[in-house]
Amino acid sequence: MDTTKRLWIGLAALLVVSFGIMLWIGRDLYQTAPPVPEQVVTESGVVVYTRADIDTGRQVWQSIGGHHNGSIWGHGALLAPDWSAEWLHRELVAILDIRAREQYGSAYEDLDDAEKARLETQLRSTFRTNTYDPSTGTITVSDERGVAIDQVAAHYMSVFSNDPATAELREAYALRENPVPDMEHRRAMTAFFFWAAWATGTDRGDGTGLTYTHNFPHEPLIGNTPSASSFMWSMFSILFMIAGIGLLTWHYAVWHGKEPRIEPPLEDPSLSIVVTPSMRAIGKYFWLVMALFLTQILLGATTAHYQVEGQEAYGLALAEVLPYAITRTWHTQLAILWIAVAWLATGLYLAPAISGHEPKFQRLGVNFLFACLIIIVVGAFTGQWFAVMQKLGLANNFWFGHQGWEYTDIGRFWQIFLFIGLLLWLLLMGRALWPALKRRDQITSIAALFFLSTVAIALLFGAGLMWSEHTHISIITYWRFWIVHLWVEGFFEVFAVAVISFIFVKLGLVRGKSATINVLFATIVFMAGGVLGMFHHLYFAGVTTGVIALGASISALEVVPLALIGLEAYDTWSNGRATPWMQRYKWPILFFLAVSFWNLVGAGLLGFLINTPLALFYMQGTNLTAAHGHTALFGVYGMLGIGLMLYCLRGMRPERRWINGLLSGAFWSFNIGLALMTVLTLLPMGVLQLEANLTHGYWYARSAEFMGRPIIDVLVWLRVPGDSVLAIGAFLVALFVVSLWLGPRPVSESSAQQRNLARRRGQEPG
Repeated sequence: MDTTKRLWIGLAALLVVSFGIMLWIGRDLYQTAPPVPEQVVTESGVVVYTRADIDTGRQVWQSIGGHHNGSIWGHGALLAPDWSAEWLHRELVAILDIRAREQYGSAYEDLDDAEKARLETQLRSTFRTNTYDPSTGTITVSDERGVAIDQVAAHYMSVFSNDPATAELREAYALRENPVPDMEHRRAMTAFFFWAAWATGTDRGDGTGLTYTHNFPHEPLIGNTPSASSFMWSMFSILFMIAGIGLLTWHYAVWHGKEPRIEPPLEDPSLSIVVTPSMRAIGKYFWLVMALFLTQILLGATTAHYQVEGQEAYGLALAEVLPYAITRTWHTQLAILWIAVAWLATGLYLAPAISGHEPKFQRLGVNFLFACLIIIVVGAFTGQWFAVMQKLGLANNFWFGHQGWEYTDIGRFWQIFLFIGLLLWLLLMGRALWPALKRRDQITSIAALFFLSTVAIALLFGAGLMWSEHTHISIITYWRFWIVHLWVEGFFEVFAVAVISFIFVKLGLVRGKSATINVLFATIVFMAGGVLGMFHHLYFAGVTTGVIALGASISALEVVPLALIGLEAYDTWSNGRATPWMQRYKWPILFFLAVSFWNLVGAGLLGFLINTPLALFYMQGTNLTAAHGHTALFGVYGMLGIGLMLYCLRGMRPERRWINGLLSGAFWSFNIGLALMTVLTLLPMGVLQLEANLTHGYWYARSAEFMGRPIIDVLVWLRVPGDSVLAIGAFLVALFVVSLWLGPRPVSESSAQQRNLARRRGQEPG
C-alpha cells in the first residue's frame, strides 16, 4: 500500500470517528440543555411567566436583531450588555436590596462590607438552588424573588420603549427609539431574558454544583466562578498543544526537504490553460466581490461609530433609518459573502482548468448562479431591515426576516435558497471536474480533495436548516457552529490547501506526487483539531463537563498546524522567486504569504489566547474575541480570497497591463490597517474588559457604565487610522479590478504570450 492510499484511509477514518462523536454529543446536548419551563410561579401561586411568554419573547428578541443587539451567554454583539449576565446581576442586587431594607433598614449599597458579605452569603445558599420540577415543568420562585423579577422586568420594558427615563441607556446600547413598540412583546422579551439568566445562576442538579452554563458568566455575588474542571482541562489543553507541536516539528524535520526541488519550467505553464467561456464568465463574480467588500467596510465604519455616538452619525439620526442591529448584521454577513463569492468563483474558474473540460451549458449555469446570488443578497437584506424596523411581524420574521443568530441570521426562505445555490455550485463543479477525477495522474488526489471539500462546503451549509423557529437555543448553538466553525474553519481550509497546491503544481514548482502527499497530510492535521475543536464554542451552552474536556483537548490541536506556518511561508516565498516569469504571480503569492502570517497571529496566537475553558470563561464576548475574529476572518480567509482572485484574473485577463502600484498599495494597506485596528483598539479594549470582568464580574465588563468610560471612547476613535488605511486598500483593489477591463493593454508582449493569446481569441466567441 503506497503512502497516498494510507493517507486516504487515515483521513476517512478520522472523519468517520470525528463526525460520529459530533453527532453523539449533539444527541447528548438535547438531553442536558437547560429546561424551558411551562410556567414560572411564586410560592404564593402567582404566575410570573409562561412557556408561551418565553417563546414569544425569544421571537421578539430575534426579530429586532437578536445577537446583534447585545448577547446571550456571551454570544453576540459587543455593544449593549449581555442580557443574561445583566439580568442576573440586576435581579441579585434587587433581592439584596430588599433584604438590606428588611434586615438593616437601609439600601444595600449603603451597607458596610461586613453587612454586604453576610447578605451575599445568605443569597448564594438559596439563589442557586434548582426549583425546577420536571414532572410539572414548573419553576417555583420565592415571593421575594418574584418582586425582584418585576423590578428588573420593568427596567427592560422601559429600555426597549421610548421612555425618556432610559433614553441615555438606549443611546449607550445603540438602540433606536422605541425598538419594540408593542408593550406585550416587551413584556414577553423580559420572560426570555429571565429564563436565559435563570440558566446561568441555577445549579443543574447533577451533583456537580455547576449551573447549566458551567458557571458562566462570572458573577461574584453568587459564586459563579470557573470550575475545577475548567482549570484542569485548560492545563491539559496546553500540554496537548505542546505535544502536538513537538510531534509535528519532528515530522517536519524528518521528512521535509527529502525530495529534491524540481527545476521550474522556462515559460509560464499556466499560459497553456485555455480560458473557456464559463471561466471568462467568472469576471462578474469578482466585480461583485469588490462591491460587497466596499459595502462591508462602509457598514463596518458605521457600526464602529455607533459605539461613540450611539444613535447618530455626526449628528444625523441614522439609527431611525439604519439601526446598529442592521449595520452590524449586514457587516458580518457581507464579510462572509464576499469571501465566499471569491472562493466559489475560484472554484468555478479552476474546475475546467484542472480537467481541461468545458461541460455543455456550463456558462449558462455560472450566469444563473450569479443571478441567484444577487437575488439572495438583496432579498435577505431587505427582509432583515423590515424585521428590525418591526414592519414584518413575528409570524413572518423567521421565514423572511431576521433569525437573530449571528452569522446565520438570514430568513429561513433565503437560507433554503442559498443552500440550493450551493448545490448548484456543487453540480457545476462536479461536472467540470469529472474528467480529472476519472483519470489517474499526478493531480488526481488533489482534484479529489478539491471536489470533496466542495461537497462538504455545499452540504454542511445544510446544518443551518436543522433547527426550527422554536428549537432550544442550546441546540441552535450546536448546529450553528457546524456552519460557523466547520464550514469556515474546517473544509474551507481543505479547499484552500487543494487550490494552492494545484496552482503550484500547474506552475511546475512542485511535483504532483509530493503535492498530493502534502495536501493529504495537511488535511489530516487540520481535520484532527478542526472538527471536534468546534466544541470550544459550546463550553457555556448547556453541555456537561465531558464535552468541555473534549473541546479543550481537541481545540488545542487547532494550533498545531500553525506552529510551522513560518516555514510554509518561506516555501511559498521561495517558489515565488524560483524563476523570472513567476513575477507575473508576485501579488497572488504575496497575499498567500500574508495568509500564512495572519494564520499564525490571528488563528494561532489570538485564537489559542481565548480557546481554553478558563480563558474563554473570562474573555468570551469581549474585544479579545473580536481581535481573534477580525484577524482570522479577514487576515486569513479574506487575504486568501483576494490572492485566489488575483490568480484567476491573471489567467482571465492576460492581455491587460497590471498596475502593480495599486496592488502594492492595497497589500500594505490591508496588513498595516488590520494590525493598527488590532493593536490600537481591539486588544487594549479587550484587556480592559478582562480586568473589569476579573474584578467586578462579566456584567460590568459589558455594561454601559464601563463602555461609556472616556478611555473606551479614545480607543474607539483610535480605530479610525487602521480602518481608514484598510479601506484605502479595498478601494485600490477595486480600482485594480476595474483597470483590468477598462485600463490600457501593455505596449508589447512576449511571443509566447502573443501565441497563447491568439489561440485563446480564436477559440472564444466574440
